[in-house]
Amino acid sequence: MYPQAPIFTSMFWPQAFPVAYRDWDIRPSFMDRLPLAHRHHQWFLALYPYAFEQFDLSAYDLVLSVTSAFAHGVITQARTLHICYCLTPARFLWDYHNYAERESLGRLVRLVLPLLLRNLRLWDRVAADRVDEFVAISQTVQQRIGKWYRRDSEIIHPPVDVQRIPLSHQKGDHYLIISRLVPYKRIDLAVKAFNELGLPLLIIGEGRDRARLEAMARPNVRFLGYVADKGLGDYLAGCRAFVFPGEEDFGIAPLEAQAAGRPVVAYAAGGALETVVEGQTGVFFREPEPVALAQAVRQLDDFPFDPAAIRQHALRFDRAEFERRLAGLIKAKYEGFVGARSQHRSPQHGTA
Repeated sequence: MYPQAPIFTSMFWPQAFPVAYRDWDIRPSFMDRLPLAHRHHQWFLALYPYAFEQFDLSAYDLVLSVTSAFAHGVITQARTLHICYCLTPARFLWDYHNYAERESLGRLVRLVLPLLLRNLRLWDRVAADRVDEFVAISQTVQQRIGKWYRRDSEIIHPPVDVQRIPLSHQKGDHYLIISRLVPYKRIDLAVKAFNELGLPLLIIGEGRDRARLEAMARPNVRFLGYVADKGLGDYLAGCRAFVFPGEEDFGIAPLEAQAAGRPVVAYAAGGALETVVEGQTGVFFREPEPVALAQAVRQLDDFPFDPAAIRQHALRFDRAEFERRLAGLIKAKYEGFVGARSQHRSPQHGTA
């Protein structure tokens, strides 16, 4: 949306991103020059606040931070409007016990990490007060911002490239997951459920949990690893349904499946409650257990899903709608910010 705007970030490893990113004006912090930082960024957790605070943003009238940790802590001038598009307040800071349970942390890390996180929580709470306006990606994130930061926020859902995904009217045989293979995604629930069902499940994605998941999977569950974006459309178009077993802050992949006209089997929590309409674009399971997920899969045939209607629902989250809403919010907030500043400086308010 703003190709002329520079991007300030903690570190940038070009090889890990699409080639197009290399033409952007990306300005990484001192962390980018630290040995091993690109491959082991978790080791440098304590440095992130300093990395974002050291940026000189004094030349800018508007700063838009996009963050799930730390970037909202940039320091701006009094005359600068800072809008934060918040993916979530950092879950490892504010929901540590659930985070640690899923991450299989070693004993030493469990002893030391809470001591570090206490100071980071204090910094994070103070940093939230530097933001002029918060925008949340979902109701779930809005609630977290209110609870942990004590701040109001507006909701603008993330963009989905609906237009690049063709509508499919075919009803395939296989079920599909597209996800990073990390513990909190709860792919293990799906593997166990489809072990019981015996139905074909394709899992696209990589991650540190892959070996564990493959070890528990039966032959009807196949792991395809990384698949380029241009190949995902065929898998989405050809699936019977998309499976979304974890609780997410929002969740782009289920909407990509709906863009193709395919229904979703989702855990009834988090962003799925805003993106899936039960009985119209998918079905929910309400207990994070394999037996509940398996029962939801069996219920799919009880609903006469209309692929065109499913896609029409996905269009509410299309990139064009996101750009329209975000641009409108930025314009309105900036005009209000400048107007309030001008009024504050006027003589009738005691200043000249």
